[in-house]
Amino acid sequence: MYDSHIQILDSLNDAQRAAVTAEAGNRLVLAGAGSGKTRVLVHRIAWLIQVDGVRPWSLLAVTFTNKAAREMRTRIEAILGEPVGGMWVGTFHGLAHRFLRAHWNDAKLPQQFQILDADDQFRMIKRMLKSLNLDEARWPPRVVQGFINRHKDNGLRASHLDSGGDVIQQRMIQLYQEYQQLCERAGAVDFAELLLRTHEVLRDRPDLLHHYRERFQHILVDEFQDTNAIQYAWLRLLSGDADNLFLVGDDDQSIYGWRGARVENIQNFPLDYPNTQILRLEQNYRSTGNILDAANALIANNPTRLGKNLWTRQGTGEPIRRYVAFNEVDEARFVVERIRHFCQDQGLCRSDCAILYRTTAQSRLFEESLIQAELPYRVYGGQRFFERLEIKDSLAYLRLVSNPDDDAAFERVINLPARGIGPRTVDVLRAQARETGSSLWRSALAVLSTATLPTRASGALRRFVELITQMQQGRDGADERELPDLFQDVIQATGLPAHYEKAKDGKGIERLENLEQLVEAARRFAAEAPADDLLASFLAHAALEAGEAEADDHVDSVQLMTLHSAKGLEFHTVFITGIEEGLFPHGMSIGEPARLEEERRLCYVGMTRAREQLYLTYAESRRMHGREDYPMPSRFFRELPPELLEEVRASGVSRAGRVSKKSAAAANARANPVALAGGFYLGQQVVHPKFGQGVVLNGEGSGSSARIQVNFESAGMKWLVLTYARLKTIE
Repeated sequence: MYDSHIQILDSLNDAQRAAVTAEAGNRLVLAGAGSGKTRVLVHRIAWLIQVDGVRPWSLLAVTFTNKAAREMRTRIEAILGEPVGGMWVGTFHGLAHRFLRAHWNDAKLPQQFQILDADDQFRMIKRMLKSLNLDEARWPPRVVQGFINRHKDNGLRASHLDSGGDVIQQRMIQLYQEYQQLCERAGAVDFAELLLRTHEVLRDRPDLLHHYRERFQHILVDEFQDTNAIQYAWLRLLSGDADNLFLVGDDDQSIYGWRGARVENIQNFPLDYPNTQILRLEQNYRSTGNILDAANALIANNPTRLGKNLWTRQGTGEPIRRYVAFNEVDEARFVVERIRHFCQDQGLCRSDCAILYRTTAQSRLFEESLIQAELPYRVYGGQRFFERLEIKDSLAYLRLVSNPDDDAAFERVINLPARGIGPRTVDVLRAQARETGSSLWRSALAVLSTATLPTRASGALRRFVELITQMQQGRDGADERELPDLFQDVIQATGLPAHYEKAKDGKGIERLENLEQLVEAARRFAAEAPADDLLASFLAHAALEAGEAEADDHVDSVQLMTLHSAKGLEFHTVFITGIEEGLFPHGMSIGEPARLEEERRLCYVGMTRAREQLYLTYAESRRMHGREDYPMPSRFFRELPPELLEEVRASGVSRAGRVSKKSAAAANARANPVALAGGFYLGQQVVHPKFGQGVVLNGEGSGSSARIQVNFESAGMKWLVLTYARLKTIE
């Protein structure tokens, strides 16, 4: 027994040991970022089996990914030195599937029922809409799919819903009912159905519920902060009054509310179970003290959190660097230059550097800068800019404008958005093309000149041909230097923005932002490329970037990802970019306290990904929504202790904080002047008619483009173009 204690507890700190050895009862372990939560969960299971004598089949351990479940089982067996048979370890969906396979008859399912993945479900809904003669433009399959899954995740059947007299809601409820009947006839269940059906069987069969309550004496859950309504209901039902829940999670890292996760589950758990003991894991093994102190200060502004304070024995570390970019291009340039310096001059691996951003649309400029710097990169958990669905759809239209004989582009968009051109019409065009050896475009023109197609199909095809023809005429009548205007006009004419805006799969806004970035990419390309056939040149440029830029899996490469994708990862050096009001926090969250709290948690997650170096950047101007915006720095900056920040410029650093007219730094600068643009010098005291008094920190450019960076006492960091700055010096 004593040897077992040593083996299981020896590598743990005091807080981890307290959690692992806790007496039976409801336990909520608040595990901060980098505090070893997986280790605690694994060692808790090993302790129960080897020390407390709990049978493996009396344990139920729930994770959120199959990879985590496999890792957990492997680590448990490594500690115990033997296989763990009979223990249920898996994801919510995996365990529900196991239950339904064992009780298919009680669940009113065929013994060999099939599971529909997200794509299978989508295709079934498309077939259903077609059989009901419903226009997909009005009833998008993704919207219907989201409606069904959202209500299943909340434990609601179609019969539980009330339209309230809303005809659209009434139709959606009918579609939910029709879809469920199709699944019943096909003997199929989707992912959301797995949990809902399991919950219903346990709820309605007291004998089965009693059996599983008796069997599972200990229920352990990882990432509890990410549970949705039906998952929490499933746990509460299975546990009953047994006080046998051991939950590990972190309310400060709950960032998936947009996909159904309810942070209230973890925050309200001590209220739902008043006898719960809360244990906190606060020692961090990942980040330096400065990073943790800043993250603690930021997240302390969330009033509803349960509360904890991360600390480390690893020392203070380097200050957090903040860079104020002139615009988004300057921001990308700075980040990539820093990474190149770290890799070439300091020997850092490229994969140790991560660029994080709030929206996928921000990745484009970083991708371009990395390509120009010849630095391999990978977009983690997502697609490269020119390979995203909405970008490829838009480019297909533009390819037809450039060359109507492009068959691949023709087939991609002929019925996108849905315009009533079905597979039979396309088959007729293909047959005509094979027979005449011509393109699909020319075949369409030929077919329309005859009575080959029915009237309705012919009308739909004619409208598509007229659309492409109008786009081509618009291109021919425009100045080739106005490439972004052409892109904007084509994208709007296609109806793609309205098509994506209707989608309620959580990606509609993201896709619209990416379309705006495509127009901005055209603007930059037109400004830099030769004037000869800009459209064809841009399309070639996009194809080359999509095909060659991203590094293979085995290549050491810079990591690009959204802040959501970064959860669970860590890097030596992290750049969090675009920290501006309206971008991060996102504009849709600013007016809603709960969503603003989630944005702050997202920033906290991003900051705690960094081990050694953390850079925070924002731009004083940024092109968004087709115009030049001048965003305010994010409120998150104001929530960080200024003594932990260090202002950075391309060639050096300067300590942040309020400036003083009589500061020693300024006096030293005057004694040893470093000349900058426009006759100013580093450390010089200046005054601005709007921003007040400040000190010069940096400068670049010459002539009419010369600008300097000034740290103002009240307005903070600003880059000012000297031609318009109206600065006066203070002697």
